[in-house]
Amino acid sequence: MIVETLEGLASQLQNGKTTSRDLTEACLARIEDDAGEGARVFLSTDAEGAIATADFMDARRRAGRAPSPYAGIPISLKDLFDVAGEVTAAGSTILRSSEPVTVDATCVARLRAAGFVFLGRTNMTEFAYSGVGINPHYGTPKSVWDRAHGRIPGGSSSGAAVSVADGMAYMGLGTDTGGSCRVPAAFNSITGYKSSTGRVPRDGVFPLSDTLDTVGPLANSVQCCSIIDAMMAGDRTGSLLARDPATLRFGILQHVAMDAMDPEVATAFDAAVKTLGRAGVVFSEVPFPDLTELPSLNAKGGISAAEAMDVHADMLERHGDEYHHMVRTRIMSGLNVTGPELVAHYRRRKEMIAKFARLCSGLDGFILPTVPILPPLISEVEKDERYGPLNFLCLRNTFLGNFLDSCAISVPMTARGEAPAGIMIMRLHGQDTELFNTAAAVEAILNKALS
Repeated sequence: MIVETLEGLASQLQNGKTTSRDLTEACLARIEDDAGEGARVFLSTDAEGAIATADFMDARRRAGRAPSPYAGIPISLKDLFDVAGEVTAAGSTILRSSEPVTVDATCVARLRAAGFVFLGRTNMTEFAYSGVGINPHYGTPKSVWDRAHGRIPGGSSSGAAVSVADGMAYMGLGTDTGGSCRVPAAFNSITGYKSSTGRVPRDGVFPLSDTLDTVGPLANSVQCCSIIDAMMAGDRTGSLLARDPATLRFGILQHVAMDAMDPEVATAFDAAVKTLGRAGVVFSEVPFPDLTELPSLNAKGGISAAEAMDVHADMLERHGDEYHHMVRTRIMSGLNVTGPELVAHYRRRKEMIAKFARLCSGLDGFILPTVPILPPLISEVEKDERYGPLNFLCLRNTFLGNFLDSCAISVPMTARGEAPAGIMIMRLHGQDTELFNTAAAVEAILNKALS
């Protein structure tokens, strides 16, 4: 399958080499293919509406009135975004009978205004509370790798990632609270972005943690993610400025991030660092022993559990037995976090963010494996005794970006078809534009080496 980028598709549409209808029908055919993952990736599709939008965008382009260069490109939306006329169920059965919403989420409205074609709502971990991506209510989409054995897709934006990896959509809109864009991106050999908190409006997005929630794209390149981020934030064009690799300086965290890696991930990371080094990138090992406190800080669920419990308290009381039991357990752990403990947690986080800022001085960010392990088997993660430990490993490195209030991106460091592993770059909060420029340089070097 040819890997298509938003820029490439925009050029094809502009030059008449394809149409929005052709692109949309091809995506719908992949979704509906009984031999594929479409039935598990999409919780609902709107084929009629998608084709109508595609035809409308084709007509506008012929008239020279396309609302953006990307008008007519088909995309998917995670099941926790409000779309006018649809139900926002957040991957649950509990909310499936709710009334349809009447207004798009702001980020969705901005993508609609740009002319993107909405194909449907993608599967996700129930209420976005897991890094593994399984959903017993609707079935779990398989990672693009090792389909015969069935590997987890990563979560919580599981369907979003697989929709892009399998060519069912050219961008999947997701959210990231502890790694939910970057983990599934790494497990499906695509790119996933965690924006700075507050950068993209979150109204109309079902919440998990007010402190940690962010909105971000999963797509086929850094440039794709930059384009979508720019549209949703509404503050730039999404264009990138090339960075000379010889000017790049990265830190490699020496605490937590490099521990307990699968051999394949460790080998891929070492090869990526050496490849970047040959291109002129300079690395330095940076100790950050404070990070070893995170397991104890999160032993009772931490900030995310406490804030999730606030969101779910009433619904748990009325529908607790309808939750996936592992999701329910994680949310209810928030009851164990006392008020003083939560205040202390916020304070300690603020202190670590300040230290992280000092460590970033003179660097273009930190670079580390996105996930320390390869995607485990779905059958393994479905065992209660394995769910917690594997979920922790999936989120361990990506959560650093959320806890430290950074912006972060994962790009593939192995070729498609190989065991998937991502390399993550983190920069300080608010440095999203600089991170895109830096990540594009890293991506170009690695793509050349992997081709």
